[in-house]
Amino acid sequence: MLRYLPFLLVLALWIYAFIDCVNTPESQVRGLPKVVWVLIILLFGEVLVGPIVWLVAGKVRQPANGGSTPSQWHRNHRTTWVAPDDNPEFLKSLKDENTKDEALLKDWEAGLRRREDELRRKEDGSPNGPDETPPGKG
Repeated sequence: MLRYLPFLLVLALWIYAFIDCVNTPESQVRGLPKVVWVLIILLFGEVLVGPIVWLVAGKVRQPANGGSTPSQWHRNHRTTWVAPDDNPEFLKSLKDENTKDEALLKDWEAGLRRREDELRRKEDGSPNGPDETPPGKG
């Protein structure tokens, strides 16, 4: 398997250079017409001369956006991230969620109390609850 690695690397470079040349606009091709560059890549691809010459001299290389290197771009375009506990919008969203959760919890507790009272009334046989005396006694 390892003996095929050099062949695969040459083939990959050859294919990359060919596709790069075909996809490059004519205005960015240097020195020779695009068709001649394609022929050079295809004819001299086995010895790596064609693809290497294309990558080094055949195409106008443009700097990154804004005329800077990627590291300069990252230095100039810092995002202002704020920790969640310092972000007022995040804290407000937590407060809103908390308010909703508290309302649901109160409704749930009220429902449980109501069901418990109903169960107590059924157990005692009293329509008003265990603490009250039934009507007519007393």
